[in-house]
Amino acid sequence: MADGLSSEQAIDFELTDDMNMLKQSVREFALAEILPNVMKYDEAQEFPDSIVRKMGELGLLGAVVPSEFGGAALSPIHFVIIMEELSRVDPSIGLTLAAHSGLCIQHILIHGNEQQKNKYLPALATGSSLGSWCLTEPGSGSDASGMKTTAVRDGDSYVITGSKTFITNGSHASTYVVMAKTDTTKGNKGISAFIIERTMKGVSAGKKENKLGMRASDTVSMMFDEVKVPRENLIGKEGEGFTQALVVLDSGRIGIAALSVGLAQGALDASVKYSKERQAFGKAISEFQGVQFKLADMATEIQGARLLTYRAAMAKLNGENINLIAAQAKLFASEAAVRVANEAVQIHGGYGFIKDFPVEKFYRDAKLLTIGEGTSEVQKMVIAKNILAF
Repeated sequence: MADGLSSEQAIDFELTDDMNMLKQSVREFALAEILPNVMKYDEAQEFPDSIVRKMGELGLLGAVVPSEFGGAALSPIHFVIIMEELSRVDPSIGLTLAAHSGLCIQHILIHGNEQQKNKYLPALATGSSLGSWCLTEPGSGSDASGMKTTAVRDGDSYVITGSKTFITNGSHASTYVVMAKTDTTKGNKGISAFIIERTMKGVSAGKKENKLGMRASDTVSMMFDEVKVPRENLIGKEGEGFTQALVVLDSGRIGIAALSVGLAQGALDASVKYSKERQAFGKAISEFQGVQFKLADMATEIQGARLLTYRAAMAKLNGENINLIAAQAKLFASEAAVRVANEAVQIHGGYGFIKDFPVEKFYRDAKLLTIGEGTSEVQKMVIAKNILAF
């Protein structure tokens, strides 16, 4: 080749046939099963149990779980496709999957032992158990060292006491990965990770948050009141929890980037449709250069975010260190989603401010993406640390 690359080395940006088939099937599912009830679930802040069950039946909840544990054994790129297509219709559904698969399942997959994988992954893969991941507390968000939840050794068990906040899937989950301090004197190095079951005595869901957006996604406080957890539910070793969480968050950020791309694409789809239908001064507003420029900027930002997200997924597939690329993808895609949703409302004018049009919800949903799984500011810290190498 003229650029010095062999045909084997050439970069292929096209999806494979099976990826395109997956994309189409998830798209059809989202349009048929999710779209008709988007606003019903949003306004009632109702968790879509029936939809989540169907996602389990289709294998979407266990997409990344190896086949030996009952999953579909799909790649990180396939997972990105699933996240994008679900979120293109309802980002709340994407967020439910992100917490279940991108955090809870990933933590057990990456750091759990064979006994833990065999015990918990099959149910998580089919959806008979929904997963949740518990790190954030009322007084500790980005600063995990400030967490107050403790795990005290008691013979062959640990007694876990504390509370978590902003927990996605909390009141509907059966399996939780929970971070707690086994040594309160060591800061981050004293944090350990445990698998807790909903049926264990002392586990309860508290306040359900009344949110701006993502209202069909279950977000609650979780209480752990002297929960006795078997020693075999410790993931890895004592003191490894924070390091494990950072690795899991790297993977989770790829999912949030994909969610962001899907949300932005949904907002663009709605804007293109509306601009062709809306008449002003005797012609469709899509004929006005001002609207065309907005659509062009939106489409370009989405494609840039999509390529960054796919690059991050490919890096994960190849076993590369994804710390930098995952942070870049999450930062760019989430901020792009906010900008695109904002422009979508502007294109719709007054109609963009009412609930009869989908861009109103995309606008409300988008903001969380710059906050959850590490704020944009945290992503910039991660990126700067990598490029400055300190």
